[in-house]
Amino acid sequence: MKDSIHKYFRVGTLQWMTYPHREQMDALRAICCDPYFDVIETKGYGDQDAAARALLEQSHLQVCYGAHPHQLAGGWNPNAVDEDARASAEAHLKAAIDEAVSIGASGFAFLAGKWQPETKEQAFEQLLKTTRALCDYAGERGIFVELEIFDYDMDKAVLIGPAPLAARFAGEMYLTHRNFGLLADLSHFPTTYETSRFVVRTLRPYLTHFHFGNAVVQPGCDAYGDKHPRFGYPDSANDTPELLDYLRVLKEEGFFNAEDPYILSMEVTPRPGEDEEIVLANTKRVLNRAWALLED
Repeated sequence: MKDSIHKYFRVGTLQWMTYPHREQMDALRAICCDPYFDVIETKGYGDQDAAARALLEQSHLQVCYGAHPHQLAGGWNPNAVDEDARASAEAHLKAAIDEAVSIGASGFAFLAGKWQPETKEQAFEQLLKTTRALCDYAGERGIFVELEIFDYDMDKAVLIGPAPLAARFAGEMYLTHRNFGLLADLSHFPTTYETSRFVVRTLRPYLTHFHFGNAVVQPGCDAYGDKHPRFGYPDSANDTPELLDYLRVLKEEGFFNAEDPYILSMEVTPRPGEDEEIVLANTKRVLNRAWALLED
């Protein structure tokens, strides 16, 4: 493409993935100072939220909040069949929305929870109940809610899940709420045994946010599952050709929007012993190369 990628996308990164070992305010400053980024996705800053907001307001970065790390660490299951467990997850996620508001975030993302085949339909209804409550709560605070799609049987093993089920879920949500969308991640397509073309076309009406990264899906290999290793990692599934294909499909399906660009964030993290800055530079190089190869 002759035009800059920043014409068509707000390019972002997930702070907790990019700088998993750096002190969080130092990591925040590094991203705020990097003109490559238009968006920062963060899990919040706890008792440093006020100081973080001051930096973010100076930066002109769009802020998105990801509840995933807290959700996974706390075991919050928004589709738990047990109603007390579901209600507890809802309460925790609402508190996370409050934190998103406190740092000036425009969007809030979360993921579905564990499921069992025999209670799949019940879990689906429980997830609808939780998500509608979150959209009501977030809507009153000017926040957009997104459900990120993960694997359903490999690593995270959550309900949403395969693209057709995600489309069914989003269709149900759109009957009652419009401050809701789906977040698709190239890293997860190999873990759901799907392709960019299949996922994007299946979910076309509901996609509002995009991530990209890598995965290892060969059992027994290092970084197997949803670990988001760098591009070029041994035995991994995605590299420049796969990212190019993803971008090509997004272009074909009308997601290149210069008037109101979608977010496209890198979700890549260093493996043990790797350097955070080098892995970040690796990711930028791959995105730059894929963009350069994309046809006008």
